[in-house]
Amino acid sequence: MVTSVSARVSGTPHYRPPAVTGLTDLLDRQVRERPAAQALVATGDRLPLGYRDLAALADRLAQELVSAGLRRGDVVGLVSSNTVEFVVALLGAARAGLVTAPLNPAVTAAELDFRTRELGARAVLAAEHGVGWTVRVVLRPGGAATVGLRPGALAPGAPRGLAEDDALVLFTAGTMGRARTVPLTHGNVAASVRGICATYELGPGDATVAVMPFFHGHGLFATLLSTLATGGRVLLPACGRFSAETIWDDLRAAGATWFTAVPSLHEALLDRSETQDPGPHPPPLRFVRSCSAPLNAASQRALERVFRAPLLSAYGTTESTHQVSSEPLPERGQLRHGSVGRATGVRLRVVGPDGRVCPAGVRGEVWVQGPTVARGYLAEPAGTARGFTADGWLRTGDLGSLDEEGYLSLAGRIENLIARGGRTVSPEYVEDVLAGCPSVAEAAVFGVPDGDGQRVGAAVVVRGEESAGPEEILRYCRDRLAAFAVPDRLVLVPSLPRTAQGGLDRLALRERYA
Repeated sequence: MVTSVSARVSGTPHYRPPAVTGLTDLLDRQVRERPAAQALVATGDRLPLGYRDLAALADRLAQELVSAGLRRGDVVGLVSSNTVEFVVALLGAARAGLVTAPLNPAVTAAELDFRTRELGARAVLAAEHGVGWTVRVVLRPGGAATVGLRPGALAPGAPRGLAEDDALVLFTAGTMGRARTVPLTHGNVAASVRGICATYELGPGDATVAVMPFFHGHGLFATLLSTLATGGRVLLPACGRFSAETIWDDLRAAGATWFTAVPSLHEALLDRSETQDPGPHPPPLRFVRSCSAPLNAASQRALERVFRAPLLSAYGTTESTHQVSSEPLPERGQLRHGSVGRATGVRLRVVGPDGRVCPAGVRGEVWVQGPTVARGYLAEPAGTARGFTADGWLRTGDLGSLDEEGYLSLAGRIENLIARGGRTVSPEYVEDVLAGCPSVAEAAVFGVPDGDGQRVGAAVVVRGEESAGPEEILRYCRDRLAAFAVPDRLVLVPSLPRTAQGGLDRLALRERYA
């Protein structure tokens, strides 16, 4: 019986994760040992910025923030795409002792106002004029750089429920409703960075491209902070936004050794692989990472052929400061496509409805415990009580199972399960089967109300104009699914609703099609 699983802190005895304590000292070792090494490559002109210069910009901004009246422990919002302004503002705020709340730059003005008031933010730092306190970084050829701050009035907000060591406040994806607010300490940040770096043995020779947005944990911890903590290089795409059309150019320009993305972006790259390829000189990728949603095994194998590198599936949550588990590097352990690997710096267990730990291979709710787990939700005691135990376990709400060797396989969100005729259907499992149909580019499954129960519905995006119709797709499902799991309703759609992080927006899906 498997009661819990602990991960090794590093994949190999000779690798040492960075000895950081949080956001404040993230750059310190690199500034001492490799001050001229490139930390960022930014703007459409792909101008480099070294570690010493990045740290100097952060220190200068920290001084300006304090001079403008902000004090240690104050909360500031940060609204920016993946630009050098985001990086300098994040690190500068940390060095000034502030708590930073990265926010999606696409939010409406009303939503931005609501969230900042809810947080008690004293100011909003932004790369764009007209949003809040404007942060402007100018890079010049040859490495010269300047930073300027255009401050505004201080809001009278007062932070609620924050602790002295808090570094960040992140918002959950909100795929099934209102996003929750998660405070993360410098200790949470440091533990997350160490776990990610140890899993992939990141170092000064590594480089990556910022594909995922920094306002969410996936892009922030896996791409940005883990790379800077280990002396690597991050290329920030032109205008701060990733484009599938320029992926190979960006990877080559960065000299990328790895990158990470959500499955929907990987699938988009796979669809483009027939017309776009790396050419005769592909980037030297050690591995590619997929996280934040399930990636079906067939796509995983196809992507490995496109990238000419192993594709490692990982699992994380905002409440666990991103990464919980990952498939190991091939030289450090077995790859098990269809799983999300083993625990990375945390403990995992799978718990049944009766509160008992499930044996190996038996499904239940995935629980996580360790130094990356947040203490709860801000100003939400009832939600905290439901989601976090008194002894530090996070109830993720995800359905999964552990095998005898500690590999975790996920079966979807418990709240997404469809109750049909006394049986439960996992939407994610049906989606995985649908994704195997040659005509299907993407699929999303949802419950359709039917008296006291539900029927199974599916929204499907097909490939090309001559793809199979609904009946042919359903016939494919009948050959591979139990009768009760075959969709009763199947609608062809041009695209699926997505969250800002690229995940499937299941609330919007139900509202449109159920």
